[in-house]
Amino acid sequence: MRTILTPLALAIATTTVHAQDIRTSLPLTTGWRFHQGDVPQLPAANVPATDWAEVSVPHTWNRVGYYTPNPEQHLHRADNVSKYQGVGWYRLEFTVPATFTGKRAWLQFDAASRTAEIWLNGRRLGDHQGGFSRFRLDATPALKVGKKNSLLVKVDNSLPMPGSSTFDTLPLRGDFFIHGGLYRPVALIATDPVHIDMMDAGGPGVYATTSALSSAEAQVDVRARLRNDGARSATVTARFRLLDASGKTVAEQSRALTLSRASGDEISTTLRVKTPHLWQGTADPYLHRLVVELASSKGAILDRTEQAFGIRQIRIDPDHGFFLNGQPLKLRGVGYHQDREGKGWAVTPQDIESDLDIMREMGANTIRLTHYQHGQVIHDLADKYGLILWDEIPLVTVWTLGAATDASPGLKDNARQQLRELIRQNHNHASVATWGIANEVDFGNSIPAFLGGTRDNPIVPDPMPLLRELNAYAKAEDPSRPTTLATCCELRAYGSGVGVPTTAEVTDLAGANRYFGWYFGTAADLGGHLDALHARRPHQPLSVTEYGAGGATTIHTDDVMGGPADSRGKNQPEEYESYIHEQNWATLASKPYLWATWLWNSFDFASTVRGEGDARDINTKGLVTYDRKIRKDAYYFYKANWTDTPTVHINGRRYVDRAYPVTSVRVYSNTPRTELLVNGKSLGILDNCPQHICVWTGARLVPGTNKVLARGLGAAAPTEDSVVWQLGKEAADAIRIDSGAIVAGSAEGRRFGSDSFFDGGTARSIFAPAEDGTRVDRGALAGNPDREMVATVREGRFGYRIPLENGDYIATFTFIEPSAGLGLRRFDIVADGKRIIKGLDIAAAAGGKMTAIRRQIPVRVKDGQLDLRFMPIVGQAIVSGIEVTRP
Repeated sequence: MRTILTPLALAIATTTVHAQDIRTSLPLTTGWRFHQGDVPQLPAANVPATDWAEVSVPHTWNRVGYYTPNPEQHLHRADNVSKYQGVGWYRLEFTVPATFTGKRAWLQFDAASRTAEIWLNGRRLGDHQGGFSRFRLDATPALKVGKKNSLLVKVDNSLPMPGSSTFDTLPLRGDFFIHGGLYRPVALIATDPVHIDMMDAGGPGVYATTSALSSAEAQVDVRARLRNDGARSATVTARFRLLDASGKTVAEQSRALTLSRASGDEISTTLRVKTPHLWQGTADPYLHRLVVELASSKGAILDRTEQAFGIRQIRIDPDHGFFLNGQPLKLRGVGYHQDREGKGWAVTPQDIESDLDIMREMGANTIRLTHYQHGQVIHDLADKYGLILWDEIPLVTVWTLGAATDASPGLKDNARQQLRELIRQNHNHASVATWGIANEVDFGNSIPAFLGGTRDNPIVPDPMPLLRELNAYAKAEDPSRPTTLATCCELRAYGSGVGVPTTAEVTDLAGANRYFGWYFGTAADLGGHLDALHARRPHQPLSVTEYGAGGATTIHTDDVMGGPADSRGKNQPEEYESYIHEQNWATLASKPYLWATWLWNSFDFASTVRGEGDARDINTKGLVTYDRKIRKDAYYFYKANWTDTPTVHINGRRYVDRAYPVTSVRVYSNTPRTELLVNGKSLGILDNCPQHICVWTGARLVPGTNKVLARGLGAAAPTEDSVVWQLGKEAADAIRIDSGAIVAGSAEGRRFGSDSFFDGGTARSIFAPAEDGTRVDRGALAGNPDREMVATVREGRFGYRIPLENGDYIATFTFIEPSAGLGLRRFDIVADGKRIIKGLDIAAAAGGKMTAIRRQIPVRVKDGQLDLRFMPIVGQAIVSGIEVTRP
């Protein structure tokens, strides 16, 4: 169809009709009935729904994930969660007002998980595969205006398996739970038969891009997809306007064209804005309004859309990072899953804005919307507040099932569909910087079970063909934005025979999910690894898309270096999460070539592949708990480092019942100076604390209640924080150390603290493989009442400097021999220069391996400290527990 430029029609120029006067929207929120489980008679038979549950939409039937301590304080408990994955039916009866007469009617679902089929008045309107994107169906042929209508929706969130109904629907797997239901709004929308296309992959039908930018002028290219569903051809004029925040028109153009009946066309123009007011991120998130109107040949307004639009351009440099409108911008932010306790995915706009407020308060200026398309609410809010977004589709970990080595044709179609919907629905958001096409599809044969194989028979499908296809598709859909993906495994150290594909080379940008110090390596390894990635592809911008650690708010440690945290199990103290973030951020902040960093994760979220820390079916890496009630210590580390808001926060506040009378106090403070007081006594003032981490060592607690107060000095406003810690009589009278433990184990009749006051040696569990590869049977300690304490050891050449008041004590040592035979491990113990145990051979003394023994030795403390040295003679010294008590 030929498009011609025409002068603005006078009728259009003087019309002030608003969008709500042109389109009618009927929210379908209340009055729904829901049935969990399949109903084979539907939809053929008109099965009564009187016994179905009454629900409102948004709705989900799932409640997933709970914290194990204090169940009465939580909405989710072991007895009320629902992890059902399968079919659910929704039915709604509603009456359509007369304003729909002569209009086209469209059913709009903002999301239905993970697949949906829809019938209206017994007529099947269509279906949709994919649980995250908006979709629309033409309801006009089936709709009864002024009469009762019956809407029937079948949704299915079944786990994809070979032969299942969701076999070809992404995601196939993932470390997050797929909630089922109509969890975003549903509406019926009426338009004129001549309209801006309502069937454009759920998008607005209007797409704008800032194609050129200077201080004098901005050029905004605009495309509009138009549709005539009427019975005869129509000549229309399309008017494009850009309004400033006050409503003043700053640029406008018009185009005229003729639309044949039952056909569509695309029209485009360029709007030129003089001395443009730019969208400058959080510094100035200025938004214009983009208005597109269709008018008939007589000047009547037929359709109108209006949406926020920020004039901006983004450039990303491989050496210098992210630039917004030519100015460098350090992007530092979080990953975000959309669920919360008590609501799952059926959250309200207020919930989402509350989440955003929490992230913004911490200082985040970017969000990675993981691992699927998020709704319009958070995109609108990101535009409003100036946050930069990474959007992505749910191609996560797995793209084949069973023995297949290539994605099925249906899955490829679904991946393209979800990518198309992602791009078109979010194209006009100034906040969106990049399109993500995959997350962690580069495991290769490192964890063959992820891809359906075993070590002996690995199935290693190649992700590259699918990734190349999706990358090309994204570039064709939106040439203005770069593509990206997140990797897990490139340049990671693996054993022989393990290979991973280099997927990052497919896209314009790269993102690395790296958990050094948590799943692998040490936190100190991160910097060198990133430098190697950057050197490998120096012309590709690199970001870090995930880093962090689990943090249980009810599990604590006295020393984060006391032993290994358990990334797959229980021992995930909150303090260790803080340590990993401190270490990682020190590295990340020193890398100018990183174009962005996103920590993992903003909030704890549901994941049925997990049972860790103090939770079940929850990924505990959030800086805020699933119910949003607790901001973990690490949250305040970032608030102190990422904002100018005066911040003072005492760490370990939830570790109330203390194990030791002497402790270090760690405070996050960005005030000029910080003072610490314990029970009213000042421990001194610190300034210029590295990374805003102020540490006072040797703080002494008294039996009973202790008040710890940190006071910021020199800030514009008074800033302080206080906690109350308790010290029981047993902890006040004795030091009991569970050697090798980051979280102290239980012992019969005694309270131990985690490993502390040590120097040197290696902490490990006796159940972990020894250097020679031998492994201890866990059943070997079944009859030992101190088995948790005994199971961890400090080994090597090491010592302890234990702070004590001067006087006489009894030192009790607990030993166990996990692996060495007679004569293969012998060592001395020296206290303050005096040998108190000579040539100990645990296996000989115990009569064999895996039998605990104790040795009690009187010691005298003279200088406020007991100095113990463990001196190997043959093999390595080893100890499981140290107790220092008054005689």
